[in-house]
Amino acid sequence: MDGNGRWAQAKGLLRIMGHREGVKTVRNIVEAAKACDVKILTLYAFSTENWNRPKDEVSGLMGLLKKFLQSELTRMVENDIQLRCIGNIHALPKDVRDVLAATIDQTKDNTSLILNLALSYGGRNELIQAIQTMAQKCLAGTLAVGAIDEQTVGAHLFTAGLPDPDLVIRTGGERRLSNFLLWQSSYSEIYFCDVPWPEFNKAELKKAIADFSGRQRRYGKTGEQVSP
Repeated sequence: MDGNGRWAQAKGLLRIMGHREGVKTVRNIVEAAKACDVKILTLYAFSTENWNRPKDEVSGLMGLLKKFLQSELTRMVENDIQLRCIGNIHALPKDVRDVLAATIDQTKDNTSLILNLALSYGGRNELIQAIQTMAQKCLAGTLAVGAIDEQTVGAHLFTAGLPDPDLVIRTGGERRLSNFLLWQSSYSEIYFCDVPWPEFNKAELKKAIADFSGRQRRYGKTGEQVSP
């Protein structure tokens, strides 16, 4: 969800105003994704690198996250949306962690859409933690080195139990993954969009999905093997 700050600055506004507008987009896109029968939507809301931003901006982002969770709980329950979270949650302020945990608990039985928030998340950090955990198990004798395969690694990631993403959308004009789901996105289709996140809407989401639907996913095979 890129482009909030630049969108605001282009309009002569404070960066935090762009983030506030971006929160409105989150609400709209979650509803649009559900209407498009998307089953899992992961939103890269705050990266491990974002902690390096100015303190007032980080504080503002944490405040917006807390307000979003508080204001959207009823809507998530009514729309059968389950909230999950990936990342180093312990790094978040305690008041935010408390609201997050409560929201996750109160929506855990919902099944129409999984809304997966990536908070204090970084793909490299995720892999390092997974490797450290597997190494500790190897030293303890509960995991054999030779038994480590793709499934083993996947089971030690934050996304354990969830399928790899079919489609990764990046708004705001940048052309990079920026440390997002590096392992999981190895065969994801990637869609780069110049529209900044505050202006991303249902029509743009449908455009991305339509583009995805027209691609042939070969996974190393030839086109003839996939579509004989």
